Amino acid sequence: MNMPGGAPQTLRPFLWRAEHLYPETEIVSRTAGGIERYDYAAYADRVAQLANALDEAGVEEGDRVGTVCWNDHWHFETYFAVPNRGSQLHTINPLLPDHHLQYIVENAEDRVLFVDATLLEAVEAAYDPEAFESVEQFVVTGDRVPHTDLEPVVDYESFVEGHPATYDWPDLDEDQPAGMCYTSGTTGKPKGVEYTHQMLWSHTMATLTPQGVPAADDDVVMPVVPMFHVNAWGFPFSMTAAGSKHVYPGPSPDPADLAGLIEQEGVTLTAGVPTVWLGLMEHCKEHEVDLSSLERVVVGGSAAPEAMIRWFDEHDVELLHAWGMTEMSPIGSVAHLKSDLQDADEGTKLDKRTKQGLMVPGLEFRVIDENGEEVEWNSAERRSADSRAAEPRDDGEDFGELWVRGPWVTQEYYRRPEANEADFEDGWLKTGDIVTVDEDGYLKIVDRAKDVIKSGGEWISSVELENAIMAHDGVAEATVIGVPHDRWQERPVAFVVPTDEADRPTVEDEVLAMVREEFPDWWVPDDVMYVDEIPKTATGKFDKKVLREEYDDESLVEGKVPEEAAPEDD
Repeated sequence: MNMPGGAPQTLRPFLWRAEHLYPETEIVSRTAGGIERYDYAAYADRVAQLANALDEAGVEEGDRVGTVCWNDHWHFETYFAVPNRGSQLHTINPLLPDHHLQYIVENAEDRVLFVDATLLEAVEAAYDPEAFESVEQFVVTGDRVPHTDLEPVVDYESFVEGHPATYDWPDLDEDQPAGMCYTSGTTGKPKGVEYTHQMLWSHTMATLTPQGVPAADDDVVMPVVPMFHVNAWGFPFSMTAAGSKHVYPGPSPDPADLAGLIEQEGVTLTAGVPTVWLGLMEHCKEHEVDLSSLERVVVGGSAAPEAMIRWFDEHDVELLHAWGMTEMSPIGSVAHLKSDLQDADEGTKLDKRTKQGLMVPGLEFRVIDENGEEVEWNSAERRSADSRAAEPRDDGEDFGELWVRGPWVTQEYYRRPEANEADFEDGWLKTGDIVTVDEDGYLKIVDRAKDVIKSGGEWISSVELENAIMAHDGVAEATVIGVPHDRWQERPVAFVVPTDEADRPTVEDEVLAMVREEFPDWWVPDDVMYVDEIPKTATGKFDKKVLREEYDDESLVEGKVPEEAAPEDD
């Protein structure tokens, strides 16, 4: 339904604003062949050319156009060409297993598939004539097509060449589907989430508020979070609406690539998962890197360790902790400090910043316990002014599942009625995240419902243990899973990637001692397993599912729980 006055909430005004008000602002793209540069004026011309090319290819309103691409200017052009002509942009994660790629393409019925030249092998490996039956054209980014068995196939530049640089953009309904992304499917088949123009419009406007992740026309923004993952957290849309300079890091950027782009382009704002910034931190320790332009780093996907926040503080860079979901377009909360906390002691402020933060304007939430009852968190007792002591304040003690609703939160999955019944209730999305909320309303993700460890009838937060362990200088990465136990149901085991110079036995002793100082004895991991690398999901998060499958062995923890350290039996 369009708004009164003929002003539908669509993506087109964002492109119009950038083209007409900031025609000379740069878009910079790192590609396999080097750095490409152009401005918003040229970008708008190429977006129109692409829209015309899709017309000629027979793509109609409502059809889906898939992309298997990295963060570059070619991918960015699809972000406005595809939805503004009335079709639906379906970004596909190239790092998923072959059978998931097959399922996603078949389920979405993509008509055209844009493929990064460096990802041709991944698509060829997943290609199945039946699953890809809907695909009528493959378009390979760049100006040539490497050898491939995919057909029909054309290079991107030939696909758009010769088409007019103007386009008669249709008047679209704001409820028109504009985008689509599938969840990672770690617990089953991936689930499709559709985004309407109105959802992406409202998400963009909320993001640009001071309590979101604001960008301005003097910002240089580099989204490292993949554009195939929930629209790079909405940055390509919000950056364009703001008139910011774009910097796209291209295929598989390593820490040296990111550091180089920050220095060369004067990046002021960037975003990605913690593993990206851990890599940059290590690179900076070994090389001379100029981070003076950088003002803000947004971290999401999993919790940012306290040590990471402190490191960026030391380099005069604000680390903004954020949380969201594919089902939420995706940003839900950001850990900005409230005005009455600006003058608090450093311990209190750091405590707030390590949390997932405050819900952004436009969203509501509630916390539901395992009995289906709503958890109270903002009672008069917990909002007492006397609670603002010098020491960091504790979270609420009551755990519960986070439920959210709002204008950019989806109400259903695509063609998945059984999942809809499980994950939605009366307009609320059941996130599957287990949280506490403190007296100021700051959310803290304690765990995913599937990752929380139940030991002796009590919950242990794997996330809190991981953050404590990664605070040790000898630990590069760490994750914690629950391993089956014949008496306690589950016990925690830590998996640690030590730093190069770390003395492993000493690290193990010190890590366990650190955990004992902060948590009850029965929270202390029963073992510390050293690994060369922690498996990661396609979006860079630690893949606990792989570890649970590999280490589903009671012998890891058998006999290691002292009687006095265990919780009471239920």
